[in-house]
Amino acid sequence: MAAAEGIEGVVKAAEAQGTKGSSRLYFLVIVFMFWFSSYIYVPVLSPYVEHLGASYVMVGAVLGIYGLMQILFRLPIGMGSDVLNRRRPFIYLGLIASGASCLLFLAGAHPGWALAARAVSGIAASAWVVYSVMFAGYFPKEEAGRAMGMLQFTTVIAQLASMMISGYIVEHFGWNTPFIIGGIVAVAAMLLVIRLPEQQLEKRTAIKLKDLAGVVKEPLLVKVSLLSVLAHCVLFITMFGYTPNQALYIGASKGSLGWLTLAFMLPHAIATLYGARLFGRWLGDRGTLMLGFAGSAVFTLLIPSMPTLAALCVTQIGNGFMQGLIFPLLLGKSVSGVAPFKRATAMGFYQAVYAIGMSGGPFVAGWMSAAYGLRGGFWLGAMAAVLAAVLSWFWIREAGAAGGRSKKSGSCRAGDVRLLVFCRKG
Repeated sequence: MAAAEGIEGVVKAAEAQGTKGSSRLYFLVIVFMFWFSSYIYVPVLSPYVEHLGASYVMVGAVLGIYGLMQILFRLPIGMGSDVLNRRRPFIYLGLIASGASCLLFLAGAHPGWALAARAVSGIAASAWVVYSVMFAGYFPKEEAGRAMGMLQFTTVIAQLASMMISGYIVEHFGWNTPFIIGGIVAVAAMLLVIRLPEQQLEKRTAIKLKDLAGVVKEPLLVKVSLLSVLAHCVLFITMFGYTPNQALYIGASKGSLGWLTLAFMLPHAIATLYGARLFGRWLGDRGTLMLGFAGSAVFTLLIPSMPTLAALCVTQIGNGFMQGLIFPLLLGKSVSGVAPFKRATAMGFYQAVYAIGMSGGPFVAGWMSAAYGLRGGFWLGAMAAVLAAVLSWFWIREAGAAGGRSKKSGSCRAGDVRLLVFCRKG
């Protein structure tokens, strides 16, 4: 009798594991479509807004409002998911907002429509905190790194695939084509979510404002969030900002922007997967961060001096790799020591804070570009990276000691969750 019950238990466990496996795969398909819809127009966004007749200041506003909306919405969405103890409604929210942003881009040829559309896409990206937490729920706690690795890989493939074809389809089918494709993909993903079951979350007391205060007072979380602000300044000034404009300025075609994307994304993914771990062994966390920020400063400063697309791609290879060293370490440190039921809230805070860089970086760079040409914006990005390198020297020593204490107490180390980096993507 006991043997029969044991066999029955094994069978049920296997069936549950099989159900979880199918849910993981199904969810990853939705994630792929979510980021495909959100990023298919990113490489041509700043050239498109400039094409509408906008000044560099307006281009900066369109690029910057994406981060501003995440500052406003990411933390409330993370807290809302924790309070309601539900994930699926926020999965819908992300896809609906992503599709709606594509439709708004199609609504008119005035730059104001682009501003509104990018604002709505910022709401879509704000829901990503729940995507990452829901996917992690399909795995045991000890497999969090594996879960985020799978999520990261899917995100990279989706963003790379969409951004690679963006310039080509604009070159051959017109400016509106990426927005049409993005809207269709978002609607298709919404239909798939209908079959996505809600996770059965453990019942617990809802997080309160006093719990939030405890989360945001964590010194290490605050420090790495501020460093991430500067890191995202650089990212959204360069690859996700004005680097495509620079490519067109030196004579590259819109169809060739895919090579620029490939040059950045591949080394970025490689560094994210392996670089942070390997360099961390050689240089430690502080040394790795300093190398990443300093290297990014150099490659960003070189961008406006490159005479050809091939030379510009070299700077993107370097910048992609250097930035890939930074984000896993920062994100890993941001979630260490946080209770599981506060995870979405803590991640919402971290993502809301670094969204300041996503917003302020390209906006201020727009003003500098208006005054000094595109070169001025890249100067700003380089200065942000240098400042981050200096702050890493002073801050990460203390963080490293804290990390050592966390290790002894069984908490999560930064290296163990290095693959969480694309939870940041937005």
